[in-house]
Amino acid sequence: MALMIRNGEIVTVGSRVQADVYVENETITRIGRNLEAPPNAEIIDATGKLVFPGFIDPHVHIYLPFMATFAKDTHETGSIAALIGGTTTYIEMCCPNRNDDALEGYQLWKSKADGKSACDYAFHMSVTKFVKETESQLRQIVADGTASFKIFLAYKNFFGVDDGEMYQTLELAKRLGVIVTAHCENAELVARLQQKLLAEGKIGPEWHEPSRPESVEAEGTGRFATFLENLGTTGYVVHLSCEKALHAALDAKSRGVKIFVESVLPHFLLDKSYAERPGVEGMKHVMSPPLRAKHNQAVLWNGLALGSIDTVGTDHCPFDTEQKLLGKDSFVSIPNGIPGIEDRVNLLYTHGVKRGRLDLDRFVDAASTRAAKLFGLFPRKGTIAVGSDADLVVYDPSFRGVVSAKSQHVNNDYNGFEGMEIEGRPSVVTVRGKVQVRDGKFIGERGRGKMLKREPTHF
Repeated sequence: MALMIRNGEIVTVGSRVQADVYVENETITRIGRNLEAPPNAEIIDATGKLVFPGFIDPHVHIYLPFMATFAKDTHETGSIAALIGGTTTYIEMCCPNRNDDALEGYQLWKSKADGKSACDYAFHMSVTKFVKETESQLRQIVADGTASFKIFLAYKNFFGVDDGEMYQTLELAKRLGVIVTAHCENAELVARLQQKLLAEGKIGPEWHEPSRPESVEAEGTGRFATFLENLGTTGYVVHLSCEKALHAALDAKSRGVKIFVESVLPHFLLDKSYAERPGVEGMKHVMSPPLRAKHNQAVLWNGLALGSIDTVGTDHCPFDTEQKLLGKDSFVSIPNGIPGIEDRVNLLYTHGVKRGRLDLDRFVDAASTRAAKLFGLFPRKGTIAVGSDADLVVYDPSFRGVVSAKSQHVNNDYNGFEGMEIEGRPSVVTVRGKVQVRDGKFIGERGRGKMLKREPTHF
């Protein structure tokens, strides 16, 4: 069925224009003023509203066996929450651990999403070891359309790789034209600091941050950058949380290293005092890298405004209160992660655009377009142009609401941003031309989402 969005202000990177958007066969076919539509077309009046390209979350966990439990969402619940929040595409971390077969893990992650997601999706393939069959398996995975890898410089003996394995992964990625995303810490140093703190009787959630301090993240970021520099590979730092790590990344970039930076929503809005709350309230806010000292927030906002932080993701990883209590006797056992897939766009708009920290251009770039370009999805995704997929968000800047676990659609019993006010919300959200959300309610087709096959572009 044809779709016409009339009279909205279309906002893309470098352009703001009052116009209509006409959609047929899942793609945008015409953009202009006073367009004519056939009698059977669905008409959406966007007067007084902004029309954005569908937003892209470059970093989510939906299926994740981790720390003696499983993340709470399914692709059905996670995708509906994403869409209600304006995210029409997400890239999930496929994370088999060191004891798993990589190719079997990849097929398992695909099976969890197939036919279940209401929005489109892709994967980053985690490389958690490098053994004799790894290269041939990764070549098969790239040929299947997954053109980005993930490495962990953390979680020793589970997800973490050593420097030799990092070298092999980056060297292969360079040959294949694949971008490598990295969780930048120091697995050995974190493990030793954890042991030291526990031996001193420091077991509460407030000791999570001191066990993986800013200097450790900065070291990991610098080490990753040094390997990129010497191999010529393109890299992407995930969930960068602090000024020291940003300086390490930007120092490398100034030397010509091909390194890009993502920060995630919690680090812009929450600080380490949230994880210092007593008992389970502190546990709810344990993630890695940890929430940091508050002064880092201004640094991250400034970096985002300047474009030195490229993208904003979520690292969406929901564990409920009962799961968080697995760490009641030791912060090392608290499942790391916080939900965010539903709230990213609204909170970024409210605290970025409405507070004068971001212009609309950078907002769209950071939350959609740049991820599409980095990860081989542009111009199919990340823009509003003739020929692009009709993933569209009609955004109502006059809406006022409050973030709450009571009204969220994520499969979790708390919200880390509880009580924060939002100034704006998606009014209509489409996935390839089909209306999936209207006024905060999912009204669309479950299972509509497709796995997005991507070609390597980082040779």
